[in-house]
Amino acid sequence: MKIIILGAGQVGVSLLASLSSEKNDIVMVDMRGDLLDTLQDRFDIRTVQGNAAHPTVLQHAGAHEADLLIAATSDDETNMLACQMADLLFKVPKKIARVRAIEYFMFPGLFSPETIPIDYVISPEQIITQFIQRLLEYPGANQVHDFAEGKVRMASVKALRGGLIVGREVRELQQHIPNFHVRIAAIFRNGQPIVPNGNTIINHDDEVFFLASSEEIKGVMAELRKTERPYKKLIFAGGGHLGKRVALALEHDYQVKVIERNPLRAKKIAGQLDKATVLVGDASDKELLLSENVDSVDVFCAITNNDEVNILSAMLAKRLGARRAICLVNNDAYSDIVDTSHVDLVISPQQATISALLRYIRRGDIAQVHSLRHGSSEAIEVIAHGSAEDSKVIGVPLKEIEMPEGVVMGALVRDDEVLHIHHDTVIEDGDHVIMFVLDKKLIPAVERLFQSGFSN
Repeated sequence: MKIIILGAGQVGVSLLASLSSEKNDIVMVDMRGDLLDTLQDRFDIRTVQGNAAHPTVLQHAGAHEADLLIAATSDDETNMLACQMADLLFKVPKKIARVRAIEYFMFPGLFSPETIPIDYVISPEQIITQFIQRLLEYPGANQVHDFAEGKVRMASVKALRGGLIVGREVRELQQHIPNFHVRIAAIFRNGQPIVPNGNTIINHDDEVFFLASSEEIKGVMAELRKTERPYKKLIFAGGGHLGKRVALALEHDYQVKVIERNPLRAKKIAGQLDKATVLVGDASDKELLLSENVDSVDVFCAITNNDEVNILSAMLAKRLGARRAICLVNNDAYSDIVDTSHVDLVISPQQATISALLRYIRRGDIAQVHSLRHGSSEAIEVIAHGSAEDSKVIGVPLKEIEMPEGVVMGALVRDDEVLHIHHDTVIEDGDHVIMFVLDKKLIPAVERLFQSGFSN
């Protein structure tokens, strides 16, 4: 696939790193020549220096033969204009743009072929807001992702002593909760993946990924750790685009406080919020956190634009007694070294953004993709098409499908019904098949497997 990425910021470079390993022909466009030189040394790509929205720059980048354009500069208007130019002048078939300002989403129909021709508008702030909302819905979960329009969810949770199934074999889970449609897709132990079977023993401190319906998630979590009481009191450090959006989404369901360093910004967002409290101050100020009774807070979430501030303030809040401390980290190098004994969870906006984009980039009919474990693994939802005559998966029992090692069949949804999966399950045309792929290098093999027509 020929892809043009506009903007070599954190999102653009993260996308480049993810897509360059999948045999795509990629051109990166940015104003900063020195940065482009560095990227060209790291990746097998072509680069073009210039304004991403200028027609001549797009022409030089090969827009006339591009399959996909991703506008991910730091400027909303540049991204939107670039998509207009790509559509009007070069007929690029698929265009994706990052748009941050919440005001653009207040007008339905703004993004359409007749107005601003963007096929998919991506808002990192909205993605992170939804991610945080799901975490709050399931206390103790590290990740919760939707598949099949919410009929199935994948959750990640750390197994702890006190969970009924901890120290026992996986097969016993179905005995404990026999009417649940649950499937343990993967276990990470000391950072290493394990493909579970019925004999696998779940140990204390394992990270367990499982699939179940949204109603069953809490029941499965209770098997893996003691049930936690619901969250009520929340503190968010940072009142930027993300802080305001999160507070707006949560203030009517939780007791929300926002700490913002800039007095003018704090005053502005306070006027836009109904119930949330906005405090002026430094989130890493120990005295401020103590005065706000951080030791009685259920979740402290640091979401400023500064990784160091986020990490330090979350660590401080945890040490002062916050029940759960979460921090947003843009630099993936930091994500790997943050001590989970001092911070409960690190959120990567880049990985969340990549997950949202991958479904539009993958070959085949991909309904959903979630990038996991810093991008090394993926959970994907594929819609099967074809017949037994022209498909390698339709009409074939699962035990006979030549599934690559490291790919775990997680769930199957047929006609809006979640089905129990077993070795004799047969995939039909139109089925939504949800899989956990331990190594993303296996994705092309999965794509080929689900393509209809044996010539592919």
